[in-house]
Amino acid sequence: MIELVIEERRRSIGAFEVGRVLPFAKRRMLGPFIFLDHMGPMELPKGVSRDTDVRPHPHIGLSTVTYLFAGEITHRDSTGVEQAIRPGEMNWMIAGRGITHSERFERARREGGPLHAIQSWVALPESDEEAEPAFAHHEGAELPVHRDGGVWLRVLAGDAFGLRAAVRTHSPLFYAHVALEPGARIALPHEHAERAAYVISGAVEADHQMLGAGQMAVFSGAAEAVLQARTPSVLMLLGGAPIGPRFIEWNFVSSSKERIAQAKADWKAGRMKLPDADNEEYVPLPPDPVAQPPAMS
Repeated sequence: MIELVIEERRRSIGAFEVGRVLPFAKRRMLGPFIFLDHMGPMELPKGVSRDTDVRPHPHIGLSTVTYLFAGEITHRDSTGVEQAIRPGEMNWMIAGRGITHSERFERARREGGPLHAIQSWVALPESDEEAEPAFAHHEGAELPVHRDGGVWLRVLAGDAFGLRAAVRTHSPLFYAHVALEPGARIALPHEHAERAAYVISGAVEADHQMLGAGQMAVFSGAAEAVLQARTPSVLMLLGGAPIGPRFIEWNFVSSSKERIAQAKADWKAGRMKLPDADNEEYVPLPPDPVAQPPAMS
């Protein structure tokens, strides 16, 4: 059954707004997923200002997960990776003990074009919070696809529907992109402790409730969770095993407040290396926020 429905909230990230789903006051985490933003769909004009870009900024204690439906983002990070991120590809950046990266819309600046994406953060288990930073790009057969009648799905990370993606993860989870034709049904994988479905577009019914674009349904327990499309619909299915409480402040996630304080001090003092190919500007540390409790599943 549905435990909670989360409505995305509009949040400014500079030159445009996103729909923020996680963290939410009544549900700070979903399995290891601690953050989820829905960007677009929108059209970026040719010659779009560099103010639209996400300048170099830091992370610790998490993996960033970037997945595009349309458009292109140029990723550069402090491990030396430069990667064009395109639709249908999986990009998994392990921040671990600390990484910096930028996300720029260089193709749109040259040509104009769409932008539609999901970015999520997956908190690392305590044993891996200080892992070596790394970036992995996956596409094609590394992201298995299944078709069954009116259901199409791509497993992006973890195990689900008898499939496993090649993405390296640090705790049990699943993440899948699903498209449903009208009337098609899909059941969320029952083997994961926490499960949710986020509606990108269309309309689906679950547990006698209608869900539309910008809504996430969180399902309780191990009971069957089935979604049926009422119109052509696109979903993100996600979840996994809880990893314990986490603190989140700005771009930092940790099981320790002290570790976040250290990361803030390191960034403010310029002790975190910027990307080699993008080191002429950065996002300053914002003012201290009002104290927040740790995020818990």
